Amino acid sequence: MAARNALLKYLRINVNPVLRPQNPRATAGGLSQLIRRHFSEEAKGSFLDKSEVTDRVLCVVKNFQKVDPSKVTLNAHFQNDLGLDSLDSVEIVMALEEEFGFEIPDNEADKINSINLAVDFIASHPQAK
Repeated sequence: MAARNALLKYLRINVNPVLRPQNPRATAGGLSQLIRRHFSEEAKGSFLDKSEVTDRVLCVVKNFQKVDPSKVTLNAHFQNDLGLDSLDSVEIVMALEEEFGFEIPDNEADKINSINLAVDFIASHPQAK
């Protein structure tokens, strides 16, 4: 420490000794809280609002050629309520990918069989635009 102070004094830089806390966990906890807070605020701002996602998903489904727009509701199931087959469901998921600007993995796309599920998945995805 003395050598460091002498070197820094020679370089004409003011040196203030660093006070080390008695409990090192106190500093680490504060640092982790700061990092956690920073990342949570950053992530918070990167998700789309659920009402916006709902409106956009409903619009995409209503504009799909094989869908009767009057049957489209938030609780509509692609096959049971809208009369779509599995290929049509895949095409809707592809249209949603295009609308929101990100790729939905195949294993997740297979699970999306209603408007509610599509809204929930997209609203919880950080890459959705």
